[in-house]
Amino acid sequence: MSRTAAQKLLEEARKLPPDYQAWLAYEFIILRSELLELHPEWDGEIKRRLDEIDSGKVEMIPHELVRERMLARLSPKERARFNS
Repeated sequence: MSRTAAQKLLEEARKLPPDYQAWLAYEFIILRSELLELHPEWDGEIKRRLDEIDSGKVEMIPHELVRERMLARLSPKERARFNS
């Protein structure tokens, strides 16, 4: 697949409802993890972070709030890319 074709596919994916976008992300990242070469050192870090979440030691921030904060840091032109 060419980069142009992949870009068109990405543009179409951005038009999908959030649930479908999440499903696609899951498919590409989690289910295709055999393509990723995670270093064993990350196992401990991932476990530590999950334990902090499970214990309530850290406060989770809703996706919507994180996205809002990130968009606020962008210029109007950059922000428009994510709101289309």
